[in-house]
Amino acid sequence: MAKKSSGTIYPLAALRALTLHTQLLTTPNSASPAPTPETIVALVTALGYVQIDTLNVVNRAHYLTLWARLGSYPLDDFDRLLYTADQRQLYEGWGHAASIIPLEHYRYHRWRTDQTYSYNPGFHQWLSKDGNRELVEGTLARIRTEGGLRVGDFAADGQQRGVWYDWKPPKMALEALFASGDLMVAERVNFQRVYDVKERVLPGWVDTPPVPEGAARRFCLEQAAKALGVFDLFHLTLYAYLRATPVRAAVKALVQDGTLVEIQGEAMSGVRKWLVHRDNLPLLQRAADGEITAGRTTFLAPFDSLFWARDRDHMLWGFNQLLECYNPAADRVYGYFSLPILHQDRLVGRFDPKLERKTAVLYLKALYLEPGIEPDDELVAGVASAMRDFLAWHGATSLEIEKSDPGAFGEKLKRAL
Repeated sequence: MAKKSSGTIYPLAALRALTLHTQLLTTPNSASPAPTPETIVALVTALGYVQIDTLNVVNRAHYLTLWARLGSYPLDDFDRLLYTADQRQLYEGWGHAASIIPLEHYRYHRWRTDQTYSYNPGFHQWLSKDGNRELVEGTLARIRTEGGLRVGDFAADGQQRGVWYDWKPPKMALEALFASGDLMVAERVNFQRVYDVKERVLPGWVDTPPVPEGAARRFCLEQAAKALGVFDLFHLTLYAYLRATPVRAAVKALVQDGTLVEIQGEAMSGVRKWLVHRDNLPLLQRAADGEITAGRTTFLAPFDSLFWARDRDHMLWGFNQLLECYNPAADRVYGYFSLPILHQDRLVGRFDPKLERKTAVLYLKALYLEPGIEPDDELVAGVASAMRDFLAWHGATSLEIEKSDPGAFGEKLKRAL
Protein backbone atom coordinates (compact mmCIF):
# COMPACT_ATOMS: atom_id res chain seq x y z
CA MET A 1 0.00 0.00 0.00
CA ALA A 2 1.33 3.42 -0.95
CA LYS A 3 2.55 5.44 1.99
CA LYS A 4 2.35 9.19 2.31
CA SER A 5 3.91 11.28 5.02
CA SER A 6 1.84 13.54 7.25
CA GLY A 7 0.31 16.74 5.92
CA THR A 8 3.54 18.59 6.66
CA ILE A 9 4.82 20.89 3.94
CA TYR A 10 8.58 20.72 4.24
CA PRO A 11 10.44 24.00 3.70
CA LEU A 12 12.87 24.45 0.86
CA ALA A 13 15.76 24.80 3.31
CA ALA A 14 15.06 21.31 4.67
CA LEU A 15 14.93 19.75 1.20
CA ARG A 16 18.20 21.40 0.24
CA ALA A 17 19.85 20.27 3.47
CA LEU A 18 18.69 16.67 3.04
CA THR A 19 19.82 16.57 -0.59
CA LEU A 20 23.26 17.96 0.21
CA HIS A 21 23.55 15.65 3.23
CA THR A 22 22.82 12.48 1.24
CA GLN A 23 25.34 13.70 -1.34
CA LEU A 24 27.94 14.15 1.45
CA LEU A 25 28.17 17.89 0.83
CA THR A 26 27.20 19.36 4.20
CA THR A 27 30.34 18.80 6.30
CA PRO A 28 32.19 22.08 7.04
CA ASN A 29 35.53 22.28 5.27
CA SER A 30 37.37 22.39 8.58
CA ALA A 31 35.77 19.08 9.61
CA SER A 32 36.41 17.16 6.36
CA PRO A 33 37.00 13.46 7.05
CA ALA A 34 40.51 12.13 6.61
CA PRO A 35 40.82 10.68 3.08
CA THR A 36 41.60 7.14 4.19
CA PRO A 37 40.88 4.15 1.93
CA GLU A 38 37.86 3.38 4.10
CA THR A 39 36.55 6.93 3.73
CA ILE A 40 37.00 6.91 -0.05
CA VAL A 41 35.23 3.57 -0.49
CA ALA A 42 32.42 4.68 1.82
CA LEU A 43 32.00 7.88 -0.20
CA VAL A 44 31.73 6.00 -3.52
CA THR A 45 29.32 3.53 -1.91
CA ALA A 46 27.08 6.29 -0.58
CA LEU A 47 26.87 7.97 -3.99
CA GLY A 48 26.42 4.60 -5.73
CA TYR A 49 29.14 5.30 -8.28
CA VAL A 50 31.37 8.12 -9.47
CA GLN A 51 31.29 9.09 -13.14
CA ILE A 52 34.57 8.99 -15.06
CA ASP A 53 35.51 11.61 -17.60
CA THR A 54 38.66 12.08 -19.67
CA LEU A 55 38.86 15.89 -19.78
CA ASN A 56 41.80 17.23 -17.78
CA VAL A 57 41.83 21.03 -17.95
CA VAL A 58 42.07 20.54 -14.18
CA ASN A 59 42.13 17.20 -12.36
CA ARG A 60 39.65 14.85 -13.99
CA ALA A 61 36.00 14.88 -12.97
CA HIS A 62 36.05 11.66 -10.92
CA TYR A 63 38.93 13.01 -8.85
CA LEU A 64 37.05 16.31 -8.43
CA THR A 65 33.98 14.49 -7.14
CA LEU A 66 36.03 13.21 -4.20
CA TRP A 67 37.84 16.51 -3.64
CA ALA A 68 34.51 18.37 -3.38
CA ARG A 69 33.62 16.18 -0.39
CA LEU A 70 37.01 15.48 1.20
CA GLY A 71 39.31 18.33 0.25
CA SER A 72 42.89 17.62 -0.80
CA TYR A 73 43.95 14.00 -1.10
CA PRO A 74 46.63 12.14 -3.12
CA LEU A 75 45.21 10.96 -6.46
CA ASP A 76 47.27 7.79 -6.12
CA ASP A 77 45.25 6.84 -3.03
CA PHE A 78 42.12 6.70 -5.17
CA ASP A 79 43.91 4.91 -8.00
CA ARG A 80 45.28 2.19 -5.74
CA LEU A 81 41.75 1.22 -4.72
CA LEU A 82 41.04 0.65 -8.42
CA TYR A 83 44.24 -0.71 -9.92
CA THR A 84 46.47 -2.22 -7.21
CA ALA A 85 45.64 -5.91 -6.93
CA ASP A 86 46.00 -6.38 -3.18
CA GLN A 87 44.19 -3.08 -2.40
CA ARG A 88 41.43 -3.20 -5.01
CA GLN A 89 37.98 -2.35 -3.59
CA LEU A 90 36.58 -0.41 -6.55
CA TYR A 91 36.33 -1.16 -10.26
CA GLU A 92 35.52 0.52 -13.55
CA GLY A 93 32.18 -0.44 -15.03
CA TRP A 94 29.01 0.85 -16.62
CA GLY A 95 26.94 2.67 -14.01
CA HIS A 96 26.01 6.29 -14.62
CA ALA A 97 27.86 6.08 -17.95
CA ALA A 98 31.48 4.98 -17.42
CA SER A 99 31.82 4.87 -13.65
CA ILE A 100 33.82 3.81 -10.64
CA ILE A 101 31.74 1.32 -8.63
CA PRO A 102 32.30 -0.51 -5.32
CA LEU A 103 33.28 -4.14 -5.86
CA GLU A 104 30.89 -4.91 -3.02
CA HIS A 105 28.08 -4.17 -5.51
CA TYR A 106 29.66 -5.91 -8.50
CA ARG A 107 26.88 -8.46 -9.03
CA TYR A 108 24.12 -5.83 -9.06
CA HIS A 109 25.44 -4.13 -12.20
CA ARG A 110 25.81 -6.99 -14.68
CA TRP A 111 22.66 -5.91 -16.62
CA ARG A 112 23.98 -2.41 -17.26
CA THR A 113 24.41 -2.74 -21.05
CA ASP A 114 20.88 -4.05 -21.66
CA GLN A 115 19.63 -1.16 -23.75
CA THR A 116 16.02 -2.07 -23.11
CA TYR A 117 16.54 -0.57 -19.66
CA SER A 118 19.88 1.23 -19.64
CA TYR A 119 21.24 4.36 -21.31
CA ASN A 120 24.65 2.70 -21.50
CA PRO A 121 25.95 1.29 -24.81
CA GLY A 122 25.05 -2.23 -25.88
CA PHE A 123 26.80 -4.40 -28.43
CA HIS A 124 24.22 -6.96 -29.59
CA GLN A 125 23.68 -5.32 -32.96
CA TRP A 126 27.40 -4.92 -33.60
CA LEU A 127 28.07 -8.53 -32.60
CA SER A 128 25.48 -9.76 -35.10
CA LYS A 129 27.50 -8.43 -38.06
CA ASP A 130 29.75 -10.76 -40.01
CA GLY A 131 33.17 -11.30 -38.51
CA ASN A 132 32.65 -9.41 -35.27
CA ARG A 133 32.12 -12.41 -33.00
CA GLU A 134 35.27 -13.96 -34.41
CA LEU A 135 37.12 -10.68 -33.73
CA VAL A 136 35.85 -10.72 -30.13
CA GLU A 137 36.88 -14.35 -29.62
CA GLY A 138 40.33 -13.67 -31.04
CA THR A 139 40.75 -10.59 -28.88
CA LEU A 140 39.83 -12.50 -25.73
CA ALA A 141 42.13 -15.39 -26.62
CA ARG A 142 45.05 -13.04 -27.18
CA ILE A 143 44.59 -11.32 -23.82
CA ARG A 144 44.27 -14.68 -22.05
CA THR A 145 47.63 -15.65 -23.54
CA GLU A 146 49.57 -12.37 -23.44
CA GLY A 147 48.09 -10.64 -20.38
CA GLY A 148 46.64 -7.14 -20.12
CA LEU A 149 46.60 -5.10 -23.34
CA ARG A 150 45.60 -1.62 -24.46
CA VAL A 151 43.61 -0.79 -27.56
CA GLY A 152 46.83 0.46 -29.15
CA ASP A 153 48.22 -3.08 -28.97
CA PHE A 154 45.72 -4.16 -31.62
CA ALA A 155 46.01 -3.27 -35.30
CA ALA A 156 43.06 -1.48 -36.88
CA ASP A 157 42.17 -1.71 -40.56
CA GLY A 158 40.18 1.53 -40.48
CA GLN A 159 36.95 -0.15 -41.56
CA GLN A 160 33.54 -0.60 -39.94
CA ARG A 161 33.69 1.99 -37.22
CA GLY A 162 31.34 1.53 -34.29
CA VAL A 163 28.25 3.49 -33.38
CA TRP A 164 29.64 4.59 -30.00
CA TYR A 165 32.26 7.35 -30.00
CA ASP A 166 33.27 6.37 -33.56
CA TRP A 167 35.25 3.42 -32.18
CA LYS A 168 37.28 1.23 -34.54
CA PRO A 169 36.77 -2.57 -34.57
CA PRO A 170 39.50 -3.49 -32.05
CA LYS A 171 38.11 -0.96 -29.57
CA MET A 172 34.58 -2.24 -30.20
CA ALA A 173 35.74 -5.80 -29.51
CA LEU A 174 37.43 -4.77 -26.26
CA GLU A 175 34.39 -2.79 -25.16
CA ALA A 176 32.01 -5.64 -26.00
CA LEU A 177 34.10 -7.94 -23.82
CA PHE A 178 34.25 -5.28 -21.11
CA ALA A 179 30.45 -4.90 -21.22
CA SER A 180 29.90 -8.65 -20.99
CA GLY A 181 32.22 -8.89 -17.98
CA ASP A 182 34.79 -11.11 -19.68
CA LEU A 183 37.33 -8.28 -19.48
CA MET A 184 37.91 -5.72 -16.75
CA VAL A 185 40.17 -2.67 -16.48
CA ALA A 186 43.30 -3.85 -14.68
CA GLU A 187 45.08 -0.48 -14.72
CA ARG A 188 45.51 2.72 -16.71
CA VAL A 189 48.72 3.88 -18.37
CA ASN A 190 48.65 7.57 -19.31
CA PHE A 191 44.93 7.24 -18.68
CA GLN A 192 44.61 4.53 -21.33
CA ARG A 193 42.78 1.43 -20.18
CA VAL A 194 44.66 -1.84 -19.83
CA TYR A 195 42.16 -4.68 -20.29
CA ASP A 196 42.66 -8.09 -18.73
CA VAL A 197 40.50 -11.14 -18.15
CA LYS A 198 38.15 -10.98 -15.21
CA GLU A 199 39.84 -13.88 -13.40
CA ARG A 200 43.08 -11.90 -13.12
CA VAL A 201 41.42 -8.67 -11.97
CA LEU A 202 38.43 -9.52 -9.79
CA PRO A 203 39.48 -10.24 -6.17
CA GLY A 204 38.48 -13.60 -4.79
CA TRP A 205 36.43 -12.05 -1.99
CA VAL A 206 33.93 -10.43 -4.38
CA ASP A 207 30.41 -11.89 -4.26
CA THR A 208 29.70 -12.97 -7.86
CA PRO A 209 26.55 -15.18 -7.93
CA PRO A 210 24.16 -13.43 -10.33
CA VAL A 211 21.22 -11.45 -9.02
CA PRO A 212 17.96 -11.66 -11.02
CA GLU A 213 17.85 -8.60 -13.27
CA GLY A 214 14.61 -7.26 -11.77
CA ALA A 215 16.05 -7.48 -8.26
CA ALA A 216 19.29 -5.88 -9.42
CA ARG A 217 17.46 -2.94 -10.97
CA ARG A 218 15.41 -2.52 -7.80
CA PHE A 219 18.67 -2.40 -5.84
CA CYS A 220 19.97 0.33 -8.15
CA LEU A 221 16.73 2.32 -7.87
CA GLU A 222 16.79 2.14 -4.08
CA GLN A 223 20.46 3.08 -4.01
CA ALA A 224 19.70 6.10 -6.20
CA ALA A 225 16.75 7.10 -4.02
CA LYS A 226 18.89 7.09 -0.88
CA ALA A 227 21.64 9.14 -2.55
CA LEU A 228 19.23 11.68 -4.06
CA GLY A 229 17.50 12.82 -0.87
CA VAL A 230 14.37 14.24 -2.56
CA PHE A 231 13.35 13.56 -6.13
CA ASP A 232 10.61 12.65 -8.58
CA LEU A 233 10.29 9.67 -10.93
CA PHE A 234 12.31 11.35 -13.68
CA HIS A 235 15.12 12.29 -11.28
CA LEU A 236 15.25 8.76 -9.89
CA THR A 237 15.58 7.06 -13.25
CA LEU A 238 18.19 9.55 -14.45
CA TYR A 239 20.35 9.00 -11.37
CA ALA A 240 20.03 5.22 -11.73
CA TYR A 241 20.69 5.65 -15.47
CA LEU A 242 17.56 3.70 -16.34
CA ARG A 243 15.03 4.42 -19.07
CA ALA A 244 11.90 5.75 -17.38
CA THR A 245 9.21 3.87 -19.32
CA PRO A 246 10.50 0.29 -18.83
CA VAL A 247 11.02 0.78 -15.07
CA ARG A 248 7.86 2.75 -14.35
CA ALA A 249 6.18 -0.36 -12.92
CA ALA A 250 9.19 -1.07 -10.70
CA VAL A 251 9.10 2.47 -9.30
CA LYS A 252 5.34 2.20 -8.76
CA ALA A 253 5.93 -1.00 -6.77
CA LEU A 254 8.45 0.82 -4.58
CA VAL A 255 5.83 3.49 -3.87
CA GLN A 256 3.08 0.96 -3.21
CA ASP A 257 5.13 -1.08 -0.74
CA GLY A 258 6.17 2.07 1.15
CA THR A 259 9.85 2.03 0.17
CA LEU A 260 9.38 5.41 -1.50
CA VAL A 261 7.23 7.91 0.38
CA GLU A 262 5.42 10.85 -1.15
CA ILE A 263 5.81 14.17 0.66
CA GLN A 264 4.79 17.77 0.12
CA GLY A 265 7.66 20.19 -0.04
CA GLU A 266 8.61 23.57 -1.33
CA ALA A 267 10.42 24.23 -4.58
CA MET A 268 11.51 27.46 -6.23
CA SER A 269 8.16 27.51 -8.06
CA GLY A 270 5.98 26.69 -5.04
CA VAL A 271 4.79 23.60 -3.17
CA ARG A 272 4.94 20.30 -5.07
CA LYS A 273 5.06 16.56 -4.53
CA TRP A 274 8.42 14.94 -3.89
CA LEU A 275 9.52 11.38 -3.19
CA VAL A 276 11.84 10.32 -0.35
CA HIS A 277 13.24 6.89 0.50
CA ARG A 278 11.67 5.76 3.78
CA ASP A 279 15.14 5.33 5.33
CA ASN A 280 15.73 9.06 4.80
CA LEU A 281 12.54 10.26 6.51
CA PRO A 282 14.30 10.67 9.90
CA LEU A 283 17.01 12.69 8.15
CA LEU A 284 14.37 14.87 6.50
CA GLN A 285 12.80 15.58 9.88
CA ARG A 286 16.19 16.43 11.36
CA ALA A 287 16.79 18.79 8.45
CA ALA A 288 13.39 20.38 9.04
CA ASP A 289 14.24 20.77 12.74
CA GLY A 290 17.52 22.50 11.87
CA GLU A 291 19.69 19.63 13.12
CA ILE A 292 21.19 19.03 9.66
CA THR A 293 22.63 22.14 8.05
CA ALA A 294 24.97 22.73 5.16
CA GLY A 295 28.32 24.20 6.13
CA ARG A 296 30.58 23.43 3.19
CA THR A 297 32.00 25.68 0.48
CA THR A 298 33.31 23.70 -2.47
CA PHE A 299 33.48 23.41 -6.24
CA LEU A 300 31.67 20.71 -8.18
CA ALA A 301 32.61 18.92 -11.40
CA PRO A 302 30.18 19.24 -14.31
CA PHE A 303 29.65 15.46 -14.00
CA ASP A 304 29.07 15.51 -10.23
CA SER A 305 26.26 13.25 -9.04
CA LEU A 306 24.46 16.24 -7.50
CA PHE A 307 23.49 17.17 -11.07
CA TRP A 308 22.51 13.75 -12.45
CA ALA A 309 18.85 14.47 -11.62
CA ARG A 310 18.29 16.86 -14.49
CA ASP A 311 16.35 20.06 -13.67
CA ARG A 312 16.34 19.34 -9.93
CA ASP A 313 19.04 21.99 -9.48
CA HIS A 314 16.60 24.52 -10.92
CA MET A 315 13.72 23.27 -8.75
CA LEU A 316 15.72 23.43 -5.53
CA TRP A 317 18.14 26.29 -6.19
CA GLY A 318 17.02 28.16 -9.29
CA PHE A 319 20.39 27.09 -10.76
CA ASN A 320 20.85 25.72 -14.27
CA GLN A 321 23.88 23.47 -14.52
CA LEU A 322 25.24 23.50 -18.07
CA LEU A 323 27.66 20.97 -19.53
CA GLU A 324 29.20 22.98 -22.34
CA CYS A 325 32.47 21.23 -23.22
CA TYR A 326 30.83 19.56 -26.22
CA ASN A 327 29.36 22.82 -27.55
CA PRO A 328 31.11 25.09 -30.07
CA ALA A 329 32.97 27.86 -28.26
CA ALA A 330 30.66 30.54 -29.69
CA ASP A 331 27.63 28.79 -28.18
CA ARG A 332 28.94 28.47 -24.62
CA VAL A 333 27.38 30.61 -21.91
CA TYR A 334 29.83 30.10 -19.03
CA GLY A 335 32.79 28.24 -20.52
CA TYR A 336 34.32 24.93 -21.51
CA PHE A 337 34.42 23.17 -18.14
CA SER A 338 32.68 25.45 -15.66
CA LEU A 339 32.59 24.28 -12.04
CA PRO A 340 29.55 25.27 -9.94
CA ILE A 341 30.33 26.91 -6.61
CA LEU A 342 28.45 25.51 -3.61
CA HIS A 343 28.44 27.79 -0.57
CA GLN A 344 26.65 26.24 2.39
CA ASP A 345 23.13 25.50 1.09
CA ARG A 346 23.28 27.65 -2.04
CA LEU A 347 24.69 27.24 -5.52
CA VAL A 348 26.08 30.74 -5.80
CA GLY A 349 28.12 30.82 -9.00
CA ARG A 350 30.60 29.03 -11.23
CA PHE A 351 33.99 29.42 -12.87
CA ASP A 352 35.73 28.06 -15.96
CA PRO A 353 39.24 26.89 -14.96
CA LYS A 354 42.34 25.99 -16.95
CA LEU A 355 45.44 24.70 -15.20
CA GLU A 356 48.77 25.46 -16.85
CA ARG A 357 50.77 22.65 -15.36
CA LYS A 358 54.18 23.81 -16.61
CA THR A 359 53.90 27.22 -14.99
CA ALA A 360 51.75 26.11 -12.01
CA VAL A 361 49.18 28.82 -12.75
CA LEU A 362 45.45 28.24 -12.44
CA TYR A 363 43.54 30.50 -14.80
CA LEU A 364 39.88 31.29 -14.29
CA LYS A 365 38.80 32.08 -17.80
CA ALA A 366 35.56 33.39 -16.34
CA LEU A 367 34.09 33.72 -12.85
CA TYR A 368 30.40 34.29 -12.23
CA LEU A 369 27.99 34.83 -9.39
CA GLU A 370 24.35 33.92 -9.83
CA PRO A 371 21.86 36.80 -10.15
CA GLY A 372 21.01 38.22 -6.74
CA ILE A 373 24.11 36.82 -5.02
CA GLU A 374 26.29 39.52 -3.48
CA PRO A 375 30.04 39.02 -2.91
CA ASP A 376 29.88 39.78 0.80
CA ASP A 377 32.80 39.12 3.11
CA GLU A 378 31.46 35.80 4.38
CA LEU A 379 30.96 34.39 0.88
CA VAL A 380 34.35 35.63 -0.33
CA ALA A 381 36.09 34.13 2.70
CA GLY A 382 34.45 30.75 2.12
CA VAL A 383 35.31 30.68 -1.59
CA ALA A 384 38.87 31.86 -0.89
CA SER A 385 39.40 29.08 1.65
CA ALA A 386 38.16 26.45 -0.81
CA MET A 387 40.25 27.99 -3.60
CA ARG A 388 43.43 27.81 -1.53
CA ASP A 389 42.89 24.10 -1.07
CA PHE A 390 41.97 23.69 -4.75
CA LEU A 391 45.18 25.42 -5.80
CA ALA A 392 47.33 23.37 -3.45
CA TRP A 393 45.71 20.12 -4.58
CA HIS A 394 46.59 20.98 -8.17
CA GLY A 395 50.13 22.05 -7.33
CA ALA A 396 49.31 25.58 -8.52
CA THR A 397 51.18 28.48 -6.98
CA SER A 398 49.13 31.37 -8.36
CA LEU A 399 45.67 32.27 -9.61
CA GLU A 400 44.80 34.53 -12.53
CA ILE A 401 41.22 35.70 -13.05
CA GLU A 402 40.65 36.77 -16.65
CA LYS A 403 37.00 37.78 -16.32
CA SER A 404 34.68 38.26 -13.35
CA ASP A 405 30.96 39.05 -13.26
CA PRO A 406 30.49 40.99 -11.09
CA GLY A 407 33.95 42.51 -11.22
CA ALA A 408 33.98 43.12 -7.49
CA PHE A 409 33.85 39.38 -6.79
CA GLY A 410 37.09 38.67 -8.63
CA GLU A 411 38.80 41.64 -7.00
CA LYS A 412 37.74 40.63 -3.51
CA LEU A 413 38.69 36.99 -4.10
CA LYS A 414 42.19 37.95 -5.26
CA ARG A 415 42.68 40.15 -2.21
CA ALA A 416 41.45 37.40 0.11
CA LEU A 417 43.96 34.97 -1.40
